Amino acid sequence: MKALIFAAGIGSRLKEETLYKPKALVEIGGKPLLQHVIEKLESEGISEFVVNVHHFPDMIADFVGKLDSEANIFISDERLELLDTGGGLKKAASFFKDSNDPVLMYNVDILSNINLPKLIQTHHTSGALATLAVRKRKTQRYLKFNRQHRLVGWVNKKSGEKRVAVSESFENAVEMAFSGIHIVNQEIFNLMPAENKFSMIDLYLMLAKDYFIYGYYDDSTSWIDVGKPDSLAEARRFFL
Repeated sequence: MKALIFAAGIGSRLKEETLYKPKALVEIGGKPLLQHVIEKLESEGISEFVVNVHHFPDMIADFVGKLDSEANIFISDERLELLDTGGGLKKAASFFKDSNDPVLMYNVDILSNINLPKLIQTHHTSGALATLAVRKRKTQRYLKFNRQHRLVGWVNKKSGEKRVAVSESFENAVEMAFSGIHIVNQEIFNLMPAENKFSMIDLYLMLAKDYFIYGYYDDSTSWIDVGKPDSLAEARRFFL
């Protein structure tokens, strides 16, 4: 299996941390976030990666070129336009279409001890088009899943906005927060919109009525989104 590491984000929430370097190269415990993610994926059997870039793209490319790793790492260049997660996968499609294997996607600002082989096995056995790692945690926006872990909609608790994909099971569905880790089958490339810039979550919600989008309930002991100043500081304290 190959992986796409989403590293193109500007990291505007980290302010001074990303004025002169990309979020992917912000350090925790003496290592850039990108290195943490690559080492995590390598340790669990993945050895071929695509890293998408936009903000300070040459810095990431230089870092990857000097990284002491046996993995094959390719760059998908979005310096002309940031394409969001769906557009990022679409642009990188040529890197993945030489096999029929599913594609793992992992946000560069996520630190987690999730069991990736278990996630991958669950995806294979579920028969789903896509498998999303989700957690029970407090946030403003939730994905909703029915008793079969099928995605049925989305809700924004702050604004009250709702997006219903499967109406008959929406109201009683379980609310879970997306973890920034997901797997898709190659079929997804044939179901993408014509535009080049779009969100994977929007695509999942659009497809959920007709396709099985599975929610993998991740109960791993460690998960943190370090794309926010408070959580970045927390992660640094942990590594100390």
